[in-house]
Amino acid sequence: MAQLNFKTLSFVLKKDQLQVNLLNIFYTKILVEELNQVGPFKLVDEHTLEFTETYQDKAERNFSNLLAKHLDQLKNSINGNKAVYIHQNSGVPLIGHVSFGIVYRNTSLIEIKPVTSCNLDCIYCSVGEGKKSKKTDFVVEKDYLVEELQQLLKFVEEPVEIHIGVQGEPFLYADLIPLVEDLYNNKQITIISMDSNFTIVTKSQIDELSKFKDKLRFNVSLDAIDPELAEKMAGCKYNVNYVMKMIKYAVEKEVKVLIAPVYLPGYNDQELVKIVNFVKELGIEKKAKHPIIGIQNFLNYKTGRNPTRAKSWQEFYQMINELSEKTATKQKLSATDFGIQKTKELDKPFQIDDTVKAIIKSPDRFANSCIAVAKNRVISIPNCDFKKGKKVRVKISRDKHNIFNGKLV
Repeated sequence: MAQLNFKTLSFVLKKDQLQVNLLNIFYTKILVEELNQVGPFKLVDEHTLEFTETYQDKAERNFSNLLAKHLDQLKNSINGNKAVYIHQNSGVPLIGHVSFGIVYRNTSLIEIKPVTSCNLDCIYCSVGEGKKSKKTDFVVEKDYLVEELQQLLKFVEEPVEIHIGVQGEPFLYADLIPLVEDLYNNKQITIISMDSNFTIVTKSQIDELSKFKDKLRFNVSLDAIDPELAEKMAGCKYNVNYVMKMIKYAVEKEVKVLIAPVYLPGYNDQELVKIVNFVKELGIEKKAKHPIIGIQNFLNYKTGRNPTRAKSWQEFYQMINELSEKTATKQKLSATDFGIQKTKELDKPFQIDDTVKAIIKSPDRFANSCIAVAKNRVISIPNCDFKKGKKVRVKISRDKHNIFNGKLV
């Protein structure tokens, strides 16, 4: 007899199929007929399979092979999109892509991106993420992410801020709290910041995360106080009163909070004063050692939703200065306000115009694009048919900050 127990996987038996759920929101399905080839089995509980007539080693090996096959059909339950699981044995490095893994821009602010999914459809989203998205989603194994980050930190050799800045909502990542705990226990990491829309966070999650409050900061994207406008900007059902309630609760638990609205011309112009006043009412202005509000300028992107024309930076800063005078608050922020400093530059294994031999590993975010791997880096390739394991030659077209794009040669 063999028992297989999993922390990140759960199972639901449905007639002739076993649904395998990965980190809550991702799933694939395995035919019972295929499982019976491993051996007669039963579902002990939602995390445990028992193979009644198979030795442990054989069951582990054969089920692992079967699972790997079906993870290629992984889907996101929010939007039904194809999903890709990046784990220690996936053969996909965590440096080289802007959407997942680790982004190091040679500063003391290092971004990590464990998931790409979002539960909103914000009308201004720069990458068009959300429930209506048609892009491929990515989710990264926590232990793999932490181990690879540790290797980078050994190189950096300086105190850093780790920013969980996903192209979506981090609270959709089931291992978020264990991830924050691992980051917290690393003495080289002095700040853990996290972007969130705060729509699905719960009091119990804030209670757990408050254990890390001396390092943790939430950057909350509150874009409007008016409920109707807030919902319009979110692009779907949205409870702004709940978001504000959770912000207040985080403040009560003494977790640092920064309110980060996106200024969308023609939409929330009249809301910014209300948002500043809400922040003032939180009572954190005097004791906060960090910025408590940071208004972001909406920008037009090819990959994003563009409901209006962006203001120029000159126009934006003029608006910011006027808001500062009207509310008697500091609005214009810079890297120095967050203590961000230059750090060692990470070597690039290849540069623009280099031709590289690479292996295709997965679909990329957008249709008809692929991810290839070479020299422990990820390369995004547009106009590329996905054939897993195919060897290709790629001419590098982008190499900034070890984020690589290329074209098939």
